[in-house]
Amino acid sequence: MSRLFDSLPGDDGLPGPERRLAVLALILGTLMAVVDTTMVNIALPSMAADLGVSASRVVWVTNLFQVVCAAFLLVFAALSELVSRRRLYAAGVALFTLAALGSALAPNLETLLLFRALQGLGAAATLSIGPSLYRSIFPSRLLGSALGLSALVVAGGYAAGPTIGGLVLSVASWPWLFALHVPLGLCASWLAWRALPREAGRRDGFDWPGALCSVAMLAGLFLGLDGVGHGAPAWQVLAWLALSLLSAVLFLQRQRRARHPLLPLSLFAERRFTLAVSASGLAFVGQGLAFVALSFLYQQEMGFTPLETAWMFTPWPLAIMLVGPLAGQLADRVNPSLLSSGGLVLLLLGLAALAGLDAEAGVVDSLWRTALCGLGFGLFQPPNNREMMASVPRERSARASGVMSTTRTVGQSLGVALVGAFLAAGAPVQATLWAGAGACALSLAASLGRVSLAGRAQREARRGEPLRASSDPD
Repeated sequence: MSRLFDSLPGDDGLPGPERRLAVLALILGTLMAVVDTTMVNIALPSMAADLGVSASRVVWVTNLFQVVCAAFLLVFAALSELVSRRRLYAAGVALFTLAALGSALAPNLETLLLFRALQGLGAAATLSIGPSLYRSIFPSRLLGSALGLSALVVAGGYAAGPTIGGLVLSVASWPWLFALHVPLGLCASWLAWRALPREAGRRDGFDWPGALCSVAMLAGLFLGLDGVGHGAPAWQVLAWLALSLLSAVLFLQRQRRARHPLLPLSLFAERRFTLAVSASGLAFVGQGLAFVALSFLYQQEMGFTPLETAWMFTPWPLAIMLVGPLAGQLADRVNPSLLSSGGLVLLLLGLAALAGLDAEAGVVDSLWRTALCGLGFGLFQPPNNREMMASVPRERSARASGVMSTTRTVGQSLGVALVGAFLAAGAPVQATLWAGAGACALSLAASLGRVSLAGRAQREARRGEPLRASSDPD
């Protein structure tokens, strides 16, 4: 870990000592957004009882946060070039914190939902540009290690969320879950303003029509997929998906002619970036699908309680926490695509092994399979994220970061929707896990397709030659 803060002659990024406070700001901001998602889920039954609303209404405390966050990821990634990433990140953390305080004080569901939407906006501002800030803070030679640290933080947040929620609810009421964010958020906002790299914003225009199309496209897609996963009426699902499709067509048309497009399509001319994005999205489909499918498998077929089911999941994020930083360090020295592909092989084997579980399987039979999935995902994600960030020009890293976050969110949502569709069709839970394995196989094919490209880029970087990535500013 200490090597992350060493300085060598010719390093880009911040000087070694200045990286510590900057990284702490990113860690706190990311942890708040990630922990919130899993922590609040634990409290939904308590909220429903306390506010006097039905379970079908209270789930929007989680859903609205996720919809707003997903819809604005690309928008904030582009906006950061106008206002600077430092200002946007600090403002995003501040908004998230103030909205958390409002959520804690909310007297009814309607007020709570309003503040949850504002929390989603704040989370989108931070999550959309987090990976690109790691690239600005650390020198290129340490990018993989830095993104490995990011993977450790995200996995740790997901793992700790349910436990933190359970502990708080055992001694206090649900508003305290939101109140916990206030002191951390104030500290993170101050650190972000003080320590993140200062940069000049672009002075000219912003693609407002593209932003509106992007929000409609992603919100419609997310709501449609959520409807599939929760058994909404077919007409409602189709209406949301039709809105998303129409908005996507208008969005692409706008991006081809806008002077400063929200998402420069030239990013996807770089094959390493496109293949890394494809591999990431498909891998997150597999992970999102597995998380939901295993909940049904453990509780409905194997007879575990909800608390026991939560513990059965822990090997997955713990393995990511163990392997992710090491994989990031290795990605700075060896071909990152080879590492990612090896991780996908392990993830594929783990999902296939989980699909082979039956109702009589023991705890140990399940735990080693879940741990194998976590090891595979931990080996895959940091090197693949490094490929996404390193394959585009530095001035386009914020846009690449937005694509990375959006891909992760859409992939997980699609995985959840596929579980709902499979179960609605009467398919066994094991069939959904095989579908997850199939998504990982496609991800592996995409990852293997850029091995030679990544190897050549790494050799050129070591010789000090410019990477062959598009530098078209639009």
